[in-house]
Amino acid sequence: MKKKELVYREILYQSIEKKNRRLTQASLAKGLGISLSTVNHSLKPLRSMGAISVRQRGFEVADAKKILFYWASIRNIEKDIVYKTRASKTPIDMEKNMPGNTVFAAYSAYKFFFKSMPADYSEVYVYSSDLKEIKKRFPENKNIPNLFVLKGVDKMTIAHIFVDLWNLKEWYAKRFLKELEMKIDGLLE
Repeated sequence: MKKKELVYREILYQSIEKKNRRLTQASLAKGLGISLSTVNHSLKPLRSMGAISVRQRGFEVADAKKILFYWASIRNIEKDIVYKTRASKTPIDMEKNMPGNTVFAAYSAYKFFFKSMPADYSEVYVYSSDLKEIKKRFPENKNIPNLFVLKGVDKMTIAHIFVDLWNLKEWYAKRFLKELEMKIDGLLE
C-alpha cells in the first residue's frame, strides 16, 4: 500500500471506528511514521473535494464516505500481491493454517470482523510479511489461484476491508460490499 493510502486508512479508522473526526497532520505523521509533507500531500485531494475541512489546529472529516470511495477508486490491490497459488483446501482450512502474524483481508476479514458472511467465497486474501512460512504451508501451484498474499500491514480496519472488497473481481464481492456499506452507514450516523 502506498503511504497516502495509510493516511486514508487512518483517517477513516479514526472517523468511522473511533468516532474521532478532528485530526491533525502532525498526529497522523507521527502515528504512521511518515513525513508531514506526505500527509499534507495526501490531504490535498480530500480538501479539494470537500471531504475534509481545514481548521486552525488541524482538520475535520466532513464526509467520510467521500474519502472511502476516493480511496477505493485509487486502490490497486493487484500491485500489492506478492504471492498467489492454488491451495487444495477450503477457505476455512486455509484460514486455519495461516501463520499467527497473518492479517486477514477481504472476505475472511469481513467474516472474522462481523461474525457473518453475506455469501460463500472460495478465495482467501491475506496480508503477511512471513512469505517464507506461507509458501511452506501453501506450495506454488500454477492452477487458477485461490490464495492471495499481499504486502504486510499491521492491522485491518472496516474501511480497509471495504476498499479491498471494492477492488475484487469475484461476483460475491458485491454482496459483501452492499452489506458492509450498510454497516458503515450505521456507524457514521
